[in-house]
Amino acid sequence: ATIWALWSQATHREHWYAALALLQHRAYAGWREPALLPLLRRLIETGAWWDVVDEIATHVVRGLLLDHRAELAPVLRAWSRDADPWIRRSAMLAQVGAKDRTDPALLAELLTPNIGHPDFFSRKAIGWALRDYARTAPDWVRAYVAAHPDLSGLSRREALKHL
Repeated sequence: ATIWALWSQATHREHWYAALALLQHRAYAGWREPALLPLLRRLIETGAWWDVVDEIATHVVRGLLLDHRAELAPVLRAWSRDADPWIRRSAMLAQVGAKDRTDPALLAELLTPNIGHPDFFSRKAIGWALRDYARTAPDWVRAYVAAHPDLSGLSRREALKHL
């Protein structure tokens, strides 16, 4: 309730950043459960820009996924096909930073439905998610890119940037 109150009454973008900082603070760790997903979805939909969406996806959603994979994976599969491009982006970025805890099968399931999407932020998210995982599993990323010749140039360049 505190986070939504701060978010929804924001008069400046910095209030959103404060709400996100509060959400990630250790004092709120006990609240970071799958039941938080409706609030996260509202924050993503109302934030609807890369700075806040990426923060939510790569920190809060990732943490939930790593701690509650069985509950989160089906939600992220649905999110990866959502009509809202920011919800889709959140699903694609949810494992960024997970390193060896990344589930490559889930990653592929979240990225593949978005390959043909013309939105810049979707194409960039695909590339970023692959580039991040390439630090842990470069051969897997190379194989994924090779198996998907329909990846956009942007997604392909981002994915292979450091390989």
